[in-house]
Amino acid sequence: MTQITVAALQLAFSDDIDANIGNVSRLVREAAGQGAQVILPPELFEGEYFCRVEDEGLFANAAPVREHKAVLAMQALAEALKVTIPTSFFEVDGPHYYNSLAMIGPDGEVQGVYRKSHIPDGPGYEEKFYFRPGNTGFKVWPAPPTAPGWTLGVGVCWDQWYPETARALMLMGAEVLFYPTAIGSEPHDTSLDTARLWRRAMVGHAVSNVVPVVAANRIGTEHGQHFYGTSFIADERGDILAELGRDEEGVIVATLDLDRIKRHRAAFGFFRDRRPELYGRLVQDV
Repeated sequence: MTQITVAALQLAFSDDIDANIGNVSRLVREAAGQGAQVILPPELFEGEYFCRVEDEGLFANAAPVREHKAVLAMQALAEALKVTIPTSFFEVDGPHYYNSLAMIGPDGEVQGVYRKSHIPDGPGYEEKFYFRPGNTGFKVWPAPPTAPGWTLGVGVCWDQWYPETARALMLMGAEVLFYPTAIGSEPHDTSLDTARLWRRAMVGHAVSNVVPVVAANRIGTEHGQHFYGTSFIADERGDILAELGRDEEGVIVATLDLDRIKRHRAAFGFFRDRRPELYGRLVQDV
């Protein structure tokens, strides 16, 4: 068996964590019912996207991975449905706070945690106030036993704009990339619509690495900030296999074939023709 079925969820969120977990759980069950083995919810689905403002009271919403309500709920659901759920959450670890992702396997166990590497800072997305840059490095995990040979790579939101993230995950053995996201309108410039740029960046990763990409975004308007959805699954050639609209709640599912992907990747020769000895400038400060 060289195939894997993946899914992305898209929905709106409120400040009620229990309601949000319930809505995500409903869509996870729907995706599992369609055969999905790995199911990706959006970034920080525990609540509204709180990083639009700087409010020290919001640090109280963070929790350690073993205690976080969203993580615990997804663990129970993953075990019940025998699926893998990459789960974004607001993590506290001692005095430090992170925008993190727990990779939850089909046995309900947390296989590991990835802490978002690239932290944005700008109007409506003031994440540097809340999150320390991740200290885990990039992470990959084996797919469920039902999809042997697959390796899952993850980035979180702002990571998805960086070609270095995708390439590093590929060199670590990733065979499919997942990006949970919270992105929408730009408060400083109402004429700027980044939806198409957001998609092009990740489709570019798919093409230049010959790897499928799964992206899950939120929808809805939160305190004047509108999140534009457009979640998608692209194959290794950048062709869109499934997608959702700007305001559409739902689940998208696609089945990928590892043998085909590896054959296409080898044929393109991108990894054969790499010249690492020329890339030293990439790891120097500007």
